[in-house]
Amino acid sequence: MPGLVTPTYNTLSAVFPSTPFSVAVPRKKTTRVQPSVALLYPYASISEEAKKLGKEAEAEFRHASEVTQQKAGKIEMYTPKFYTACTIGGVLACGLTHTAVTPLDLVKCRRQVDSKLYRSNIQAWRTIWRAEGIRGIFTGWSPTFFGYCAQGGLKYGGYEFFKKFYADLAGPENAAKYKTVIYLAGSASAEFIADVALCPLESVKVRMQTSIPPEFNGTADGLRSVVAKEGLGGLYKGLYPLWGRQIPYTMMKFASFETVVEMIYDYLPKSKDQYGTGAQTTVSFAGGYIAGILCAIVSHPADVMVSKLNANRKPGEAFGGAMKRIYGEIGFGGLWNGLPVRIVMIGTLTGLQWLLYDSFKLFVGLPTTGGLAPEEKAKQ
Repeated sequence: MPGLVTPTYNTLSAVFPSTPFSVAVPRKKTTRVQPSVALLYPYASISEEAKKLGKEAEAEFRHASEVTQQKAGKIEMYTPKFYTACTIGGVLACGLTHTAVTPLDLVKCRRQVDSKLYRSNIQAWRTIWRAEGIRGIFTGWSPTFFGYCAQGGLKYGGYEFFKKFYADLAGPENAAKYKTVIYLAGSASAEFIADVALCPLESVKVRMQTSIPPEFNGTADGLRSVVAKEGLGGLYKGLYPLWGRQIPYTMMKFASFETVVEMIYDYLPKSKDQYGTGAQTTVSFAGGYIAGILCAIVSHPADVMVSKLNANRKPGEAFGGAMKRIYGEIGFGGLWNGLPVRIVMIGTLTGLQWLLYDSFKLFVGLPTTGGLAPEEKAKQ
């Protein structure tokens, strides 16, 4: 038919490739390369590496623990060996953690003594850093370390001793019924003794941290200077407010920790001994952090008064008179200066202390603190 345009063979083949007119051309098979998980999710590889390192660290911890236990021998509960281990654990838990948070403690003490000295914690650290560098940020670290090593050992070791002592006095039935009272009495007794060891070094620490530039060059210089000027009593002029701060703090710290940990294990489906070391120490940290927040609130007014008395108590001034004068100057609101930073400091501090203490107990073959034993849980 004239004028009719017909499609060519090539055009038909392109439009209808599956028709009988088309010629089958073999195609190359292509395999799609799946991107790796690490490429798609870079944080996943970090997580996997962290898990791997965690397993390796746990294996190393377990091996070192086994070697230590073989050399030291089995530690029976409530023996002199047991209390010695608990004392060493307390030295590590308190000495290391309190020293680590010295920068926080420094700013807290200075703001308690003079609330107008710095506008904020960040501004305080910047000011100190520019003037004195890293050494200034850690002003008072040495009396902090030595003081809280002594206090921590007596506090934790003493708590384990007095808790058992009062439980035996009460008898099994009353000890179970009034266990919170046992926790409170045991911790108060231990702290009463521990503060006698802490007080001289706490006095030096506060004076170093609240004077600009620091009044002493170090712990030994501070102890010598205070005794030379004020006699031995100068080191203990803050003992009563220290008891007022530390005893309620420690009572709350141990009683609330034991209660919180027991509640956590009671909520969990398995008994405490069925969980590994990682899970048990995580519970210890969580219980310690919650306990630390409560401790900070309960003990803060006395903490402010300790700082004020060590910094501003006049020579020969009676304790009651000094307290009345300082309260008249700062009022009720002044007793709460620096509370937010202390909540952060004490919450973290207490959580880490229980983590270190219970980790050490596990390391030497002892059970962690708190939580019901399987047979006690079965009775409920």
